[in-house]
Amino acid sequence: MQRKNELSTEFAFLLPRGLVDEHDRIHRKGVMRLATAKDEIVVQKELSVRESPAYGFLVMLSRVISRLGSLNTVNPSLLETLAIRDIAYLREFYNRINQQGEAHISTECPHCRSQLSIAFELSGES
Repeated sequence: MQRKNELSTEFAFLLPRGLVDEHDRIHRKGVMRLATAKDEIVVQKELSVRESPAYGFLVMLSRVISRLGSLNTVNPSLLETLAIRDIAYLREFYNRINQQGEAHISTECPHCRSQLSIAFELSGES
């Protein structure tokens, strides 16, 4: 259990749709860590990012997502296969944990399709 004054650096998430791998397995549950200054520097040095700045976010995600389903490594080309809905979710989640400290995101219930506002627990406990 985490102590009250301890800084959380990893946060669990659940993708709305999920990543489908080459074996047709769906990966939805993941863990994202806080970004560091080094992450920003490494992303900016990537040739693919210099050629296409929009690619920078996928490179950053590949650095900060430490687990996605049963995948222990995530690379930008793998993230390219995600649905736009999942990318939007990850962008919002990344921004919430790295910049705002308060985490609510709109989502849709997969069972009844009603719209919900989910509060992310930013304590780091999952």
